[in-house]
Amino acid sequence: MTSVGEPIHAVADIVRVQARMRPDCVAQVFENRRTTYAELDAYASRVAQGLIAEKCGKGTRIGFIGKGSDLYFEMFYGASKSGAVPVAINWRLAPPEIAFIINDAAVELLFVGAEYYDVIESILPDCPSLRRVIALDGGHKSWPDFATWRDSFPAKDPMTDLAPDDDVIQLYTSGTTGHPKGVQLTNANYISIFKQGAISGWANWRGDDTVLVCMPLFHVAGVNIGILGHLYGCKNIVLKDIDPKLMLKLIEKERITIAFIVPAVILFLLLDPEIKTTDVTSLRQLLYGASPIAEELLKQAQGVFKADFVQLYGMTETTGGAAHLPARAHDPALNKLRSCGLPNPDMEIAIFDENDQPVPVGKVGEIVIRGGSIMKGYWNREKATQESMRGGWFRSGDAGYFDEDGYLFIYDRVKDMIVSGGENIYPAEVENALFGHPAIADVAVIGVPDEKWGEAVKAMVVLKADQQVSEDEIIEFTRSRIARYKVPKSVVFVTALPRNPSGKILRRELRKPYWEGRERMIN
Repeated sequence: MTSVGEPIHAVADIVRVQARMRPDCVAQVFENRRTTYAELDAYASRVAQGLIAEKCGKGTRIGFIGKGSDLYFEMFYGASKSGAVPVAINWRLAPPEIAFIINDAAVELLFVGAEYYDVIESILPDCPSLRRVIALDGGHKSWPDFATWRDSFPAKDPMTDLAPDDDVIQLYTSGTTGHPKGVQLTNANYISIFKQGAISGWANWRGDDTVLVCMPLFHVAGVNIGILGHLYGCKNIVLKDIDPKLMLKLIEKERITIAFIVPAVILFLLLDPEIKTTDVTSLRQLLYGASPIAEELLKQAQGVFKADFVQLYGMTETTGGAAHLPARAHDPALNKLRSCGLPNPDMEIAIFDENDQPVPVGKVGEIVIRGGSIMKGYWNREKATQESMRGGWFRSGDAGYFDEDGYLFIYDRVKDMIVSGGENIYPAEVENALFGHPAIADVAVIGVPDEKWGEAVKAMVVLKADQQVSEDEIIEFTRSRIARYKVPKSVVFVTALPRNPSGKILRRELRKPYWEGRERMIN
């Protein structure tokens, strides 16, 4: 891979190359901190030496939980140089869910943002593998401050021997059993992503571009946009949180040219009154994805942002890459706005029926994918890996079809997953929490249309005989058991749930009344 002018064989090479090519150019900006490429490379080397000193060498899992921060990328590239594998943890999870991930990955060292000091303190006794905690923002009574810890080690690149199949990062994705699975992404996976973006043109970035990095860093999209920005020698503007007013301010102030945001955030920007007085003309490319977008919202956004729009379709297991809807296909006259696009270079996409056979053009089946950016596997879950990769094809869980022009359209989700505001929610996770309520006899969770979030979680509850409980009581009950974004927005009481002969809940029947009049059962 030579997009930056010198060969990139591993993710760790990105900062090495940029430090040689543009040492004094700004690599990233976070609040009042500005870091050059020379400084970022040196900080990464210090972190790498620190990890090695902490006995966190090749293959060791280290954790990160925190809001958006430039320090994340110092940690990430430092881990890449030492061979350690960062495990980014969703800070929206409840404490027991966070502990599960730490234990599942056997995290030995954890970097923690200030907002989560209390949470990590509360679960430390339940995380036996965790040997060391580092306070990213300092100010903790017993954990070392990140900057002080980092700067106590030499800025000498360890030049660890790194192979294409070595893990670079482990990101957790929810599972149908209610337990998240660790997705292992390698150097080879990322080299493929770099090729996909360069050859297809959706990453036609330059060293004078300024990139907005605003999505959560526990998401593959949030991480990737930062890595790609550094790959091309851009200036990354890193945000702590999704803040529409701040985003608009920074687009104008920093003359941001590239951004990736999910459809829900596009809506938030368009609803902010300041959009009418903000100069957004610097934006030349707006990438979006992670959840489907309403056609009307897309047209409104095109009217405000005169940038090239590109949709990216992928998932954690594909390192975020699979297909893209190019800017040229965003002409409404082409009738492709509801498509997620064409297969990326280095990737194959097919539509299979229930017997794993290809279906004709126009017929709906499961979207299956193979190619260079498909994950190595699920961490310590050989059976789940084999099930998801039957015949060498990754089973996406999405139902879709190809049109006669070769464009991919998503129709529904095979695995019943709910996508709310770009977050993946599996019914089993929510149902497990609800079943703990003493008044509930049976429950099913579905996604229903929501104008703000795309989909909202709705619980269909069967109460035990002679039991009475309110909708608000049930919703409140789940808040301490699962992340807030998974908590049902509404509850409907029913006398029975539809099931097939084997006892499986027929969620499609439950969803049907709420999706009537829509062309597809996703929003």
